[in-house]
Parts: sequence; structure tokens; C-alpha cells
Amino acid sequence: MLTENAYLHGKPESTGILRSQISDFKVYEQLPYLPCGEGEHLFVHIRKTGANTIFVARELAKYFEVKEQLVSYAGLKDRFAVTEQWFGIHVPGKQEYNLDNLNIEGVEVLSYKRHNKKLRTGALTGNRFELILRDVTAIKELTERWQKIVQQGVPNYFGEQRFGIDGGNIERALSLFSGQKVKDKKKRGIYLSAARSHIFNGVINERIGQQCFDQVAVGDVLMLAGTQSVFHIDEVDETIKQRFIDKDIDITAPMWGAGELMTSAEPLVLEQKVAQQNDEFCQGLPRFGLKQERRRIRLNISDTDIELMPEQEGSNAVKISFFLPAGCYATTVLRELLTYQDMTARVDKRSQNADSLAV
Repeated sequence: MLTENAYLHGKPESTGILRSQISDFKVYEQLPYLPCGEGEHLFVHIRKTGANTIFVARELAKYFEVKEQLVSYAGLKDRFAVTEQWFGIHVPGKQEYNLDNLNIEGVEVLSYKRHNKKLRTGALTGNRFELILRDVTAIKELTERWQKIVQQGVPNYFGEQRFGIDGGNIERALSLFSGQKVKDKKKRGIYLSAARSHIFNGVINERIGQQCFDQVAVGDVLMLAGTQSVFHIDEVDETIKQRFIDKDIDITAPMWGAGELMTSAEPLVLEQKVAQQNDEFCQGLPRFGLKQERRRIRLNISDTDIELMPEQEGSNAVKISFFLPAGCYATTVLRELLTYQDMTARVDKRSQNADSLAV
């Protein structure tokens, strides 16, 4: 059911290999705050290598002898990577801990400190990525394309992880809307998220097809940079155009749910067209309590760098680094940069489902 999404800058000429080794994919989680030093929650900052976030959370629950639901994390992280992230464990009282004897395979404790609030899902500023691409072809084209991405951004598609193996989460969402019961709340949430994401991606795809992805139009709903605040526009003046160029505002598309679309005029017609193509989803999602929301369609990357690696790192190896806001996917940036083969894709497909809610 999933189709290939349109490219903003045309299909890449360059090809390459991603994650030929685990250390080629590094992720550094950034929280909007640091633990204060007191409170009922112990925050543990770890570096994990080749370890699944859920596995680590379960092992922490065993170590602290608490129920699994008392261990939290801001976001799921790739298993086939070196990632630094925070975990929170609810341990009331004032007991001091020494984690020198914490022994979890693939895990290194970087620091730990108490905090007065729970670490909640999504409570992160974003993630910094450092990726090494190997056996890259057409390097000149890749570096030129990288500059376009840095300057103009990429379509803010939900990544393939969202949809499960071979788009299986989409099929499960359709079954859910047809009346099939799913008792597991987390799985149900994954299927609903996949359905919403499919519609959202469809709107981006349609805007690129109609050559209006980066053209603010009367009737659009715009989002202020760094916030979730949105507003409808009845007029496109030079100020609005300049603010869009300066990345102070962004065009949005619907995250589907109950309620009316916020757009009007041509943007509304476009979104209604995509909705009609996904009628089963649009009819089903409101029944599960989801409401209309908006998400920006342009993904701007920051804190960027690119460098050709020394010969000892392998022929035609390129290192790129960038920061992404919470809820965005590194694979979304990569697909616009080059056609790549992820060497982990066939090693353990089950990990894709486990990480399908990555933030």
C-alpha cells in the first residue's frame, strides 16, 4: 500500500552504504534541561551500543527492582547504533546509588542524578546525528546536494520505521478500523500513528507534485519556528514570504483526527483530495479519540557538517553530522541526499517494529 514519496530535489544520483558497522551511526539525545539533583526520579545517562531501548529499560527495572512501568525514557533509539540517551527510574526516598556494578550488555553509564519530575516520552529537544556513509558514488553531486539540504531543508516525511516491515502497520491499522480488536494499547497506538503519518506524507507528496511544497499560499496554516503555535493566513505579503525564507514560519499539513481542516482555498482542496484517497483512515481515526492537529512539512536541519574521511576509513567514505528536532527522522534526510543500502535492514527486521515510534 505504501508508495515511494516524491523527492524535493529530484532522485539522488549518489549511492552509498549506511551502517556497515554499528559505530557508523551515532545519536546524541538532547534534553531541554538537566536533572536538578533531588527528587523521586533517578536520571541515568547512558551510552548504548547495539542495544534496544526497551531491552535496556527492562534491565534497569531488574537492577533497581521496580516494575517496568516505573522506568521511562524520552524516546526510542536505534538498536544498530551508538546512542547516548537518558532513562528515568522512579525510586522515592533519598537513597544514594553507586552504579559501578550495573552490568548491562552494550551499556556504559555516563552519569546519574536525581530529579523532581518524571522523564516523559517526547520530552527532548532533539537528537544530534553523526553518520558515516561508505562506498559513496558521485561525491561531488552529494556535496552539492548536501548544501541544498542545509539551505532549503527536506520534506518532513515520517520515516519508514513508522510503518513497520513492508508497511505492515498500515495493514494492521486498516484491520483495526474494520473492527479487529487490539488489546495492547502500545501496539494500537503504533497502528494509529502509522495511519496518521500515511495521510501526512500523502499531503507532502501531493504538494511536491503540484510544485507548491515551498510556496506559501492564501489559505495555508503556518507554524511558528520552535513552537507548535499555528495560524491561518488570508493574505501572502512580502513579510510572510521573507519569514518563510528565514525559516521563522513553516507550512503545515494535517495530522488527521476529529474536527474540521484548518486550511481554506487551494490548500484545503489539496488536503481534501488526499483525504478522499485515504477515506478508510480518515473515517477510522476520529473513532479512537484523535483530533485534528498540524505538523510542519519542511524539516530544517541545523548544526551541520560534512567531511571526506581519510583513506584508512575506507574508500569514498563521507561523514555528515546534523541536529534534528524531536519527532524527526535521520532517514528522511538521508533519502533526499543519496540512495543508500542500510546494512542492518536484513540482519534483524524485528528491530524496525520495536523502534517504530522513534522520537
